Amino acid sequence: PPAQGQRPLIISSANGLHALDKGMDILKKGGDTLDAVVAAVTVVEDDPNDDSVGYGGLPNEEGEVELDASVMHGPTHRAGAVAAVRRIKNVSRLAKTVMENTNHLMIVGDGARRFAVEEGFGEMNLLTEHSRKIWLAWKAKTSFNWRPGIDSPEWKEFMSSLFDGDEKRIAYAERVIAHPPTGTIPCMAVDAKGDISATTTTSGLSWKIPGRVGDSPIIGAGCYVDNEVGAAGSTGKGEENIKICGAHTIVEMMRQQKSPTDACLEAMARVAHNYGNNKKKLNTFHLYFYAVNKDGAHGAVSLWRNGYEASKQASYAVHDGSAARLVPCKPFFDEAGGDQ
Repeated sequence: PPAQGQRPLIISSANGLHALDKGMDILKKGGDTLDAVVAAVTVVEDDPNDDSVGYGGLPNEEGEVELDASVMHGPTHRAGAVAAVRRIKNVSRLAKTVMENTNHLMIVGDGARRFAVEEGFGEMNLLTEHSRKIWLAWKAKTSFNWRPGIDSPEWKEFMSSLFDGDEKRIAYAERVIAHPPTGTIPCMAVDAKGDISATTTTSGLSWKIPGRVGDSPIIGAGCYVDNEVGAAGSTGKGEENIKICGAHTIVEMMRQQKSPTDACLEAMARVAHNYGNNKKKLNTFHLYFYAVNKDGAHGAVSLWRNGYEASKQASYAVHDGSAARLVPCKPFFDEAGGDQ
């Protein structure tokens, strides 16, 4: 990223690349930064082919999709969040509704679902056929009772029948079964005036214990904004980020004049320090931090050089008004790793 920032600017995790145009259109028209980031991530939440957030997200261990999200509006210093929400697709917009229409900051579980219905959100089954089949394959892999019986051909034949012999889909299912994804999309924007907002939305850790909540809806961990400084967000293993209040840490480092990239490196160093920089232990998860400052400078750091796919370099999405593009993350460990 250039040393001098550019405004307006909107960034997200790599899975938001195709959605940033939506947010930039709002910024260019002088719209609110929170409207811009929520509009962008809504595109991903609505996409049944993206199993990291919203509709089609990979479910918990009982086959229920549970969603988390938070928003933070820099100009008014307000925030909203929801967690462990079932049957409501657009939880980033729901978190914004909590911020705008209540005197609360976070609503969770069935209370959040009921609040959504009262506010006019429609309920729906969030489990797509694609995600349901992967969940069934996970059940078969992890539970003897959900596997074909001893009188049937075993795993390979079962997977082939489940996915109609599609080798690509079988390979993907086996990868997410072995290494449960922590799919998320954080999105941060700064407008031409320097106002900043952010959101983070997720379906959380695949096959999680029902009710598990990660960092995405936690203000100061998965999402944080200070309109005088900048914004930060995260993807990856939320438990590790919560322990160091990563997004807040990054914004505080930028307040001390660190660049967005250096601020993210400081947060990642604290995560690694919790494990004595033991790469064997750190290799059991992946983590990313993303940041933008008030001037429109941006940066991101990945724990490992690779993305969730070992063969691909970790990257994030940036739109500076010309076009959305992928930019490499700065790796904390310049080697492949991560149990994803």
